[in-house]
This record gives sequence, C-alpha cells and structure tokens, in this order.
Amino acid sequence: MAGFSILFLILLGFGLFLEYWLIWRQAGYVTRHRKQVPGAFAQKISLAEHQKAADYTLAKLSVQKVGIAVSAALLLIWTLGGGLDALDGLWLATQWPLLWQGVGLILSLLLISALLDLPISLWSTFGVEAKFGFNRTTGKRFITDLLLQLGLLLLIGLPLVILVLWLMEKAGSYWWLWVWLVWMSFILFISWAYPVLIAPLFNKFKPLEDDNLRNRLEALLERCGFSSDGMFVMDGSRRSAHGNAYFTGFGRNKRIVFFDTLLTGLAAEEVEAVLAHELGHFKHKHVPKMMLTTALLSLLGLALLGWLMTQSWFFTGLGVSRQTPALGLILFLLVIPVFTVFLTPVMSALSRRHEFQADEYAAANSSGDALINGLVKMYKDNASTLTPDPVYSAFHHSHPPASVRIAHLSSIIVKT
Repeated sequence: MAGFSILFLILLGFGLFLEYWLIWRQAGYVTRHRKQVPGAFAQKISLAEHQKAADYTLAKLSVQKVGIAVSAALLLIWTLGGGLDALDGLWLATQWPLLWQGVGLILSLLLISALLDLPISLWSTFGVEAKFGFNRTTGKRFITDLLLQLGLLLLIGLPLVILVLWLMEKAGSYWWLWVWLVWMSFILFISWAYPVLIAPLFNKFKPLEDDNLRNRLEALLERCGFSSDGMFVMDGSRRSAHGNAYFTGFGRNKRIVFFDTLLTGLAAEEVEAVLAHELGHFKHKHVPKMMLTTALLSLLGLALLGWLMTQSWFFTGLGVSRQTPALGLILFLLVIPVFTVFLTPVMSALSRRHEFQADEYAAANSSGDALINGLVKMYKDNASTLTPDPVYSAFHHSHPPASVRIAHLSSIIVKT
C-alpha cells in the first residue's frame, strides 16, 4: 500500500477515535449532571426541563455516532474501496468529452451521497426531533424540500460545476486562482440573493406586525446606526419548534429575521436584547471577518489542490486510476476534513470570541438582564443542555456553554 494511503488511513482512524472519545466524554458529562439543575439556572429552569435537555442531547449523540461511522465507511468505499473509480469508469464508457464526463461524475456522486444520507436524516427528523416535540415537518414537506434542493443544485450548482471544471482544464497552471475568484463571486452572489430569491422558496416571510415591538426595535436600530431592508417574521414553526433570529444578506438586501417560535416565547425587552446581540456581530464586522477567513482558507486550499493535481500519488493513493480535474476536485473535497481536523477547535474558539463580543455590545446598548432572561428561555425552549463537556464543546459548539456565557454577561452587568 502506498505511503499516502497509509497516512490517510492513520489520520482517518485518529479522527474516528477523537470523535468517539469526544462523544463518550459528552455523554458521560451530561449524564452525571442530569440529576441537578446548575445553580445559576435553578430558579428559571425546572429539573424536568433540565432532564429533557439531557435526554435530548444523548439522543442526538446516538444519531451522531451512527452518522460518523457511516460517513467513514462511505469515505473508504468511495476511495480505497474503488467506488469512485468504478463510477468514473461508467462515465468514461459514455465517450463524452472530458468536461461532461466530469460534470456527470460530480452530479451522480452528489445524488448517490444524498440518497445514502437520507436514512439518518429521516431518523433525526422523524425520530429524535419528533420524540422530543420539536419536529413539525410532514412527510410531504420533507420531500418537497428535497426536491427544491435538487432544483437549486441543478439551477445554481450545475453552472458553477461546469465553469469550475472548464477553468481547471483550460486556464493553465494557475487555474486555481481563477477558480478562487469564481468561488468568492459565487459566495457573494448567494449572500446577496439568499434573502429575496432562495429563502422564500422554503419559508414564508412577512413584515413584523407588532407595532409596539417594531417601534422598540426600530429605536434600537437608530441608536446603533444600523439600516436594513426590514424586519421579518419567518414561519419556522412549519418545520420545527426551535426558535432563532439572524441577519441575512448584505448591502441593500440586509434583513433581520425572527422565527415566529422565538417571538411567541420572549418578552419585548428580551427580543430587543437578542437583536442587540445580532447588531453586535454587525458592529464588530464579524461577517466580513469570517468571509475574509473563508477567502484565505479557500485560496490556500485551491493552491494546494493545484499542486496535488500534478501528483499521481494523490490519485493512486486514494484509489482512482485516472488523473482528471473532476476526480482531483472530488478527492480533495472528500479527504480534506480528515487532514484538517485540528482546525475545528480553532474555528470554534474564534466563533466564541465573536459571541462574547456581541453579548458585550448587547449589554451596553440594551439590557444585559433581558439578554440573560432571553437566553435562558431559548436554552429551555430548545432543550439545549446546560452542562456540556468542556472538551466536546470546544470542538463542536460555536457558542460558549450556557453557564460560561451567563457568567460572562453577569460580570459585565456587575461592572456597569
């Protein structure tokens, strides 16, 4: 077996061991703290609610364990098991031009992968989410969403795939730079188009109708010097009982979106504080910073792929016999997570830093106490565990643990 194949297997095994070790830690930590509500939450969350969150977390871990095993098995089948090479052979037999063989290979791989992922998605949605009272998606809506996603893949993704493969064939040794420019343009386009063209295909959005709440939030926006294309309520309750709020778009297409489930659970001052937190992300320029990070990582990744495309061991070491643009791109996307697992806690730490900054901004421009109350209600309504394992959380959670976040906010309030 080639040296690169051995390295790939070692890192894949290490990643599997790491993930299952983290799950073991998380399950044990949550179970040990299941019998008592943490002191900071004892007056606001009942023991029954705390235990529901623990049981929900453990149920999701069961899905995660199976998902990790299935993903690793499929990765091995596609690569060293010869699955990708066999699929490529079918497209080679068509005798189509290389570009269209590559397009067919990528689209068929995506379709097969989606079908193979379907059982776990069904288990999560109609099993775990339904068991704990969160799922509101019907079978018809689930299928409709899948068809919409397929339609978007063909309408938006297919032209992108064709253009990228064409550049990889025709743009010379620096094709990766041109692909990077195309990719970043695509990301900017999607960010602009998502609020007005894509999101309405899946959900209904209507302007915030509560006059008192809208006036209160508009006053906050004016104080913070923020303008948007409006505040909208999304019918998130059609699919889930989970609540959330977010900004989307950029330029004149910026929108503030509240899930209807969020608005039914929070008081006006708590909604204002949650919005102030989101404004904190805007004021600290977190979205542009993350886009810049994405741009740099994408550029480095594509430059690396540009070099790997010239190395035969990259292809043979991963179980394929041809050295084509489509195969190189697929292999890179399949195996890069195996080689970059160490970046996960780094990106999580960066995200948490942003969350602390946004909380500080909310406490300074709204009410820290209202934000704490709103967060506690959201933890309760979403059955988020109050006692995650610190190490698991460092790898898998983009937000600080509940106790850490509330303690940080409380310290800010005391100082002021």
